[in-house]
Amino acid sequence: MISMTKGQLEQFTEHAKRCLPEEACALLLGEYDENGKIVREVYITENVDHTNEHFTITPQEQLKAVRYARKQGWCILGNIHSHPETPSRPSEEDKRLAVDPKASYLIVSLMDAENPVCKAFHVENLVSEQETLFLTEEDT
Repeated sequence: MISMTKGQLEQFTEHAKRCLPEEACALLLGEYDENGKIVREVYITENVDHTNEHFTITPQEQLKAVRYARKQGWCILGNIHSHPETPSRPSEEDKRLAVDPKASYLIVSLMDAENPVCKAFHVENLVSEQETLFLTEEDT
């Protein structure tokens, strides 16, 4: 299970809408507790590919996020990205690039930008399974 606040999801969704027609991306920073993962911050990153089909976060930006997270006592829990024109499910490329089996992969579909849909996934060995995404009202 991964939990985040509704405000964090709204923050990313608004960012993703501003990035249209390109995919938007961010890293999920936070910590583990007895119930799973708790997102403490959505760390917005640049999609250096500037395309609507996939995203890339530079190694430099990833390292900056790792350093920032460590200073907070957190770690990288996974990532979140948008699908401007397709459903909220991992594409074949998403599965191929999901190299960390401990990570959560959240996808926000903007097919209907007025009613975005976010789902979380666990991906391992090219197989994706939906993960429970729990949205809270405020920080816990």
